[in-house]
This record gives sequence, structure tokens and C-alpha cells, in this order.
Amino acid sequence: MAHTHSHSHTSGDDNVKRLALAFGVTATFMIIEVIGGLVSGSLALLADAGHMLTDAAALLFALLAVQFARRPPNARHTFGWLRLTTLAAFVNAIALVVITILIVWEAFQRFRHPQPVAGATMMVIAVAGLLANILAFWILHRGSGEKNLNVRAAALHVLGDLLGSVGAIAAALVILYTGWTPIDPILSVLVSCLVLRSAWRLLKESVNELLEGAPTSLDIPALKRNLCRSIPEVRNVHHVHVWLVGEKPIMTLHVQVIPPHDHDALLERIQHFLEHHYEIAHATIQMEYQPCHGPDCHLNEMQSDHSHHHHH
Repeated sequence: MAHTHSHSHTSGDDNVKRLALAFGVTATFMIIEVIGGLVSGSLALLADAGHMLTDAAALLFALLAVQFARRPPNARHTFGWLRLTTLAAFVNAIALVVITILIVWEAFQRFRHPQPVAGATMMVIAVAGLLANILAFWILHRGSGEKNLNVRAAALHVLGDLLGSVGAIAAALVILYTGWTPIDPILSVLVSCLVLRSAWRLLKESVNELLEGAPTSLDIPALKRNLCRSIPEVRNVHHVHVWLVGEKPIMTLHVQVIPPHDHDALLERIQHFLEHHYEIAHATIQMEYQPCHGPDCHLNEMQSDHSHHHHH
């Protein structure tokens, strides 16, 4: 999914150029593979084109994320437009699942009624696809000095796509040398599995983000304990909410503290703790001196006490 972590604008522009170039190469070759797959009658090429679609989409989201990250938040969209890339990823993941199902269905049909495949045409296009992938990978990797997650994620996608092209080349070789056409649907199913894997990951991540889920790596009970341990003035942490907007974690929490000498300094220490240990830069902290008496809050405390002793 789209990760945005570009700080300096010059490198940001460079990233945009590289992403756009790689997207151009991938999208063009995806179209060539679709046409080639239809002309040569090769299902493996179509499956590889499906795989290239995942790459082209990943590159496009990376581009969009960089662009949207630049658009400042406004009064209506207080988080800016970062969620749009998540929504796009979700739609893309569903499209990929549909493509995979179609290809696997077609592969079963072809097992029952083998169809002629033009091995030579298939070979030429599969090799060209492989070269296009290598070119896209090189474009993206050339500037990996700057640790932009967007570009790295896209480069990994393209690398995974090399496998798809290798599968199509293998099928073409078998058909050219033995004339055994069922190898084409067999390898198309294998390539579809690669597509399904990236689609599933994309679906999981985007759904978690759209359902306001916390980052999967974050252990909230541990965060509460660590915060109480690290900052002696903190007695209790509750009402914790963490969610993601365009890969950026956002957090709100209530903290019951011993009345400090310097309210703002303590607030700053809590914020520094969250940013330093959990990379949460955007936290809204409500500090309280008395135990919180909100109705829902009391429930929260009761539940968390119970869950430590015996699980419901």
C-alpha cells in the first residue's frame, strides 16, 4: 500500500519522476501483454498482465499518495486527502481478486478443452515483459539512497512481478519444445496465486485502515503499561483510540496524572514518549487529576480489569 515519508521537496520531486516513469513502463507493457495474450492464445501472458496491473496500481497509488500528501488539510477535510489512496487500494484489491477468479476459471476450461497457443509470439512478449520489469526495477532502485517507503514498496512489487514473466517464459519454452499446451493454464494458475497474495495483503491493510483499525504492529495494553512505567506521574491511561490516515497513526487518550508542577512540560514528555517509542507524532492527550467519571470510561476500566484476570 502507499507509504508516504518524503521530507525534502527536491527528493520528493525526484521520487515522483521515478514513480511516474516506472508507472509508464509498467502500464504500457501491461497493455502489450494483454494484446499479446489474446493474439497468441496464452493464458499465462494474461495472468502476467494481471500481475503487472497490480504493479501499475501500486505505482499509481504511490504517486497519488505523494501528490495528496502535498495537498494541505482544509476545514472540510481536516486530515487532507490521504485516505483516498486507501480507498483506491481497497478497490484495486477487489478488482485483482476478480481477475484472479476469471483467470483460474478460464484455466479449468482450457484443461478440459486444450487450445492452441502460438509459442513463438508468446515467447517474444514474455521476454519483452521481463525486460520491462527489469527496466522499471532499475528506474526505481537507482535512487534508493533516499529511504522513501513508497519507492521501495513499488520496487518490491516489480521484483515480485519478475516471477510472473519468468513463468510465462517457462510456459513458452515448454510449448516451443514439446508442444504440450496444458503447461500454459498450469502456469497461469501459479501466477494468479502471486496476484492473489498481493491482493489479499492489500485488502487486509486497506480494510483495517478503513475500519479505523489500529496499526497491526501496535500493542495498546503494552503501550498503556509502558507509559505508566516510563513516566512516574502517570497513574492511569484510558480511552485510548489509535487509527490510521494514509499510513500515519493518529491517537487520542486520557491520562490521569498526579498534579504536576509544570502541566505543559509533562504533556510534552508524554508526547515525546509516544513519538519516540511508537512513532505516533499526532496525539491528542487529555490530562486529568481526578479519576475519570464518564459513564463509558468506567465501563472501559471495569472491562480491562476483568480481562487481565479471566477472559470472557
